[in-house]
Amino acid sequence: MILPERFMNLPDYAFPRLRTLLKGVTPEIAPQIDMSIGSPRHDMPAFTSETMIEHVDRFQGYPPNEGAPEVLDAISNWLKRRYSVDIAHDRLLLLNGSREGLFNAALALCPEHKAGKTPKILIPNPFYQVYAAAALAVGAEPYYVDATQATHHLPDFAGLPKDVLDQTAILYICSPANPQGAVASADYLTDLLELAEQHDFLIFSDECYSEIYSTTPPPGILEVATAQGIDPERVVAFNSLSKRSNLAGLRVGFAASGPKAIAQMRRLRAYGGAPIPYPLQMIAARAWDDEDHVVASRALYTQKRNAANDILGGIDSVDIPEAGFFLWLPVEDGETAARTLWQTQGIRVLPGSFLARTTHAGNPGKTYIRVALVGPLDETKAALQRLRHALYPLN
Repeated sequence: MILPERFMNLPDYAFPRLRTLLKGVTPEIAPQIDMSIGSPRHDMPAFTSETMIEHVDRFQGYPPNEGAPEVLDAISNWLKRRYSVDIAHDRLLLLNGSREGLFNAALALCPEHKAGKTPKILIPNPFYQVYAAAALAVGAEPYYVDATQATHHLPDFAGLPKDVLDQTAILYICSPANPQGAVASADYLTDLLELAEQHDFLIFSDECYSEIYSTTPPPGILEVATAQGIDPERVVAFNSLSKRSNLAGLRVGFAASGPKAIAQMRRLRAYGGAPIPYPLQMIAARAWDDEDHVVASRALYTQKRNAANDILGGIDSVDIPEAGFFLWLPVEDGETAARTLWQTQGIRVLPGSFLARTTHAGNPGKTYIRVALVGPLDETKAALQRLRHALYPLN
């Protein structure tokens, strides 16, 4: 069988790699605690099941592919409340979670050539792995831009050579960042928009952690672009209910952009996208209309970040993030630390190198582990105490 070469440089996905890394390692302590995956474990909104039952008869017919009016209304209203932007239905597209959109937007919007050459897609390093797959799928060149402690865990796109920026078609940014939790300020996003205008590329802004923060809501690309008078076709914002509403299994997200970009994405999705069942769209509409469950969940994450600060905050080079639900912890070697934690403490974490690519400066995730604060508070505290004992005994 002949296989395409375009995906040959993709390593195995992070979690199969983790299973291979830990194969044959038997934990010496119980209970085992999985902190490797960012799967929310807080309660779903109370209205989830009643909304499903109310609309269960609508499983019978095909649902609207681009999103039912009720859910598009709810998303538009949420964007108005959250970011003070007016986004009409023709600027929205419903998605099977944000990952579908982050991938398919590149298929819909990346040109075959930029400046007469193969287009480049700029990707933060480390990063959410779908960005790289999207770049390869469209025949673009993934260009990894390291985000390290020295750059405050956000990539320095402005420091790239002019020829690289001129060849860029799309730039991915994630704020709050996965895995580091760093927040791109309004000034950072303003500079990014100016760079995109100067070099004529699109910004894909992954904002799925936008509602998990301690005090100040992170700014979004739509509000900054609107304030700067930037053409909305320049940006595509992605969000979902997975983290905001603890509804990862619902698989509902959205993309927001200018009407031309959304029309192109809708056109592609009409051919290859699976419409979200109508009852699930109605749950999504209820979720985006309600903030009480979000506030309650956010408070729980804040408690866990505060606990992390109490337990780990005094350790050199440990930065407790402003937002999100991951810790990005420095270690001598991420893979060794992951095996050690699993064997001696029964804690499963993800080596940072699995979320990054090796550049001329090395792999920026090699000396980190990612720890997901998704479990109950008491379990999280106990796990962090074990982790500190195993990895930072002299601090």
